[in-house]
Amino acid sequence: MALTIATWNINSVRLRADLVTRLLAERGPDVLCLQECKSPVEKLPDFAEAGYRWCVARGQKGYNGVAILSRLPIEDAGQVEVCSRGDARHVAARLENGVVVHNLYVPAGGDVPDPDLNPKFAHKLDFVARMQDWFRANTPRRSILVGDLNIAPREDDVWSHRQLLKVVSHTPVETEALLDAQGVGGWTDVTRTHHPEGPLFSWWSYRSPNWEKADRGRRLDHVWASSDIAAAAVESHVLKDARRWERPSDHVPVFATFDL
Repeated sequence: MALTIATWNINSVRLRADLVTRLLAERGPDVLCLQECKSPVEKLPDFAEAGYRWCVARGQKGYNGVAILSRLPIEDAGQVEVCSRGDARHVAARLENGVVVHNLYVPAGGDVPDPDLNPKFAHKLDFVARMQDWFRANTPRRSILVGDLNIAPREDDVWSHRQLLKVVSHTPVETEALLDAQGVGGWTDVTRTHHPEGPLFSWWSYRSPNWEKADRGRRLDHVWASSDIAAAAVESHVLKDARRWERPSDHVPVFATFDL
């Protein structure tokens, strides 16, 4: 069957529930993974009327939060406490065909790219290192991992490789760590499989007075597939138009379709 998955850092799902409803109505992914929901699970909006009757989520008040919405039956496949802090940064769902969807939200890391001076950056590096441990101990099988990984690993994943080498999200220590984690798990970067060359962004800062004209973006949102189903990925794209919507998130949805 064809399975379309989208991932989106929504930056408060209660504030932007109308945007989620619009995406579901206009684009109709089978599964939508949201990050930075900023809501306890019991206060998440209900999207059943839009056709998305199934939901698994982990939530926190005003912080973090991940949710998987589906119009196909799913069951809760648990979570991984990547850094044992109790943060709502991972949730998994299993589809009826056995494919497991992992929804992951990596810490942003603050502004100072020095773990000795910035505890948030130290936490981010520790988080990605523990991702490696997770993948090493549990080789991914029939799995799709999506989310805001808060790292733009390639030179063409940022508007200026040279100028962002000392900016959190594109420093060498981060990009190398993420690529190492990807390699340990045998994951395939689905988006870059279909768009192997050239600039590709999924995030534009709110601080930019004219984000579209300046186009100083970064690719922070990713879709990975385990090695045994990577070849089933038939299409992927970034929905840049969503950044033009009213009161948008600073991230836009990333889509991938699999023939499973």
